[in-house]
Amino acid sequence: MNAEILPVNVVTYDISVEKRDDGSMLVRSAVQLPAYATKMTDKLEHWAATTPDRVMVAQRTEDKHHWETVTYAEALIKVKHLSQYLLNQNLSAERPVVILSGNSISHLLVGLASMYVGIPFSPISTAYSLISTDFGKLRYITEKLTPGLVFVENLGPFRDAIDAVMPSDCSVLACEADHGADDFGFDLSLWGDAVATPVTDDVAQANAAVNGDTIAKFLFTSGSTGMPKGVINTQRMICANQEMIASYLQFVQEQPPVLCDWLPWNHTFGGNKNTGLVIYNGGSLYIDGGKPVPKGIAETVANLREVAPTIYFNVPKGYELLVKELKQNQDMAEVFFSNLQVLFYAGAGLAQHVWDDLAELSIRYTGKKVPILTGLGATETAPSALFTSIEEAASGVVGVPIPGVELKLIPNQGKLEVRVKGVTVMPGYWRDEEQTAKAYDEEGYYCLGDALKFIDEQKPSRGFLFDGRVSEDFKLDTGTWVSVGTLKAHMIHEFAPYIQDVVIVGRDRGFISALVFPDVEHCRHLIDSEEGALNLEQIVNHAAVRKVFSDHLASMAEKSTGSSTCIKSLVLQSRPADMDAHEMTDKGSLNSNAVIGNRADIVEDIYSAEPSAQVITL
Repeated sequence: MNAEILPVNVVTYDISVEKRDDGSMLVRSAVQLPAYATKMTDKLEHWAATTPDRVMVAQRTEDKHHWETVTYAEALIKVKHLSQYLLNQNLSAERPVVILSGNSISHLLVGLASMYVGIPFSPISTAYSLISTDFGKLRYITEKLTPGLVFVENLGPFRDAIDAVMPSDCSVLACEADHGADDFGFDLSLWGDAVATPVTDDVAQANAAVNGDTIAKFLFTSGSTGMPKGVINTQRMICANQEMIASYLQFVQEQPPVLCDWLPWNHTFGGNKNTGLVIYNGGSLYIDGGKPVPKGIAETVANLREVAPTIYFNVPKGYELLVKELKQNQDMAEVFFSNLQVLFYAGAGLAQHVWDDLAELSIRYTGKKVPILTGLGATETAPSALFTSIEEAASGVVGVPIPGVELKLIPNQGKLEVRVKGVTVMPGYWRDEEQTAKAYDEEGYYCLGDALKFIDEQKPSRGFLFDGRVSEDFKLDTGTWVSVGTLKAHMIHEFAPYIQDVVIVGRDRGFISALVFPDVEHCRHLIDSEEGALNLEQIVNHAAVRKVFSDHLASMAEKSTGSSTCIKSLVLQSRPADMDAHEMTDKGSLNSNAVIGNRADIVEDIYSAEPSAQVITL
């Protein structure tokens, strides 16, 4: 595939590297960060004045036949009415707004109204209310926040969660409350009344008092290493990061971006980066109610038959499903690629076969390769800290620091641990002095926990490769270090498409093994259809499935370079990761410590003198 790359105005800059006597390095962009807005709602007011009739946000109507739209001018009017409603509720950082329901027009407007008058808000994963059965994480978060107002789209599905964990003096705002308002013990307001609240001078005064230090929102980490932590996001963090992104994806300043996006707003990727990209640059956001799972992809397909994005964001698993649909739906593919400038992924490495399929499809429909880009960041960095160039983009490459971000690279166990400083780094975790103190080093750099390595030490501006998470690495009993992140990525690539996720084990043991969470649908295809419907346990124990995993294990072992890269056994998990047991985060990633702790009997079986038949060995 030697086709020409689609010409797109994406700019990365040279970097400087300062080597210090202790072996650490400071890495900076050669370019200064341009001036940025004071607060996000300044951009809303700007676009409402200059492009009042442009669609800011749209979502499918309930019957799915049409798009409900809100223009920039309409959005500003609604935001001011909602701002007055919020001011009337006696809210503050000590009594913030909590949003329990998912992405929607009303969700976005509540968030903007909160930011307009300087009241922090916190979007919470719907899984904590709708999937969890004990509301453990939601209760923990609520105790941290002490909310003064809860917003839900529809009260009914969230009634149990609100009853279980919300403080008695908390009010509730709902768009609908037909099923759930009976005998409700909280002060309840309806959306129609809130957006009709008469606006007073208090709104303008509160807006004028908002500055860069004002807390915009609390975003909770996914909890992959413990309970979620509440990241303080200031107006400065969010605005500066959007200016950084615009200095990189410069085409969004030339052509207002159009997004069709499903990524949840309780995470920084969807809630800061993507919604912010639209509002900061006067674009249009079409809310995709679909999900990157077999049962949810149909709505995404329907939306992409009608909406032509200029930039498309997704996680690697989402791209894997999207590729399959693009191959099967020519009409969708024609619309999807018609205005597309960039494909962007984050959250994990993109498997090479998915990368190749995306490149091949873009050539088929545009005649050129659409750039596939990524970067590196965190909830604590608002989120973007590094971006790849078009020229160096490849699986595993995370790029160079963007203007305004400074990296410190510390030698650690043979790797370069990366730490970050800049105006986009959080001031700390909300009401958590202990975790805040642990987050920074003695010079005030945020400890990202990741490791990087130069693509070419002689040409540092080519950028960095991701080199795993330092906190996950461990030693075998021989003293040999195992780079868990790198090994995990190799295993997922080698076993594609049959692995959904994997936990590497072997700390203080004689060899490496793995707890494998299989991709059930792909594994099911390995079994003769005449055998009928099988449950998960029957699938993972089926001879055809076990043979494929055994063959891949042997193939990977042949390519290993020693004990630090050779996985000698694996166990297919017949029990899905459990959110209530903290094994899985709300975004589907695994908490490896919780998995290992909860499945200690499986680990002991692996390393016993005579492992059971469930252990697949070389």
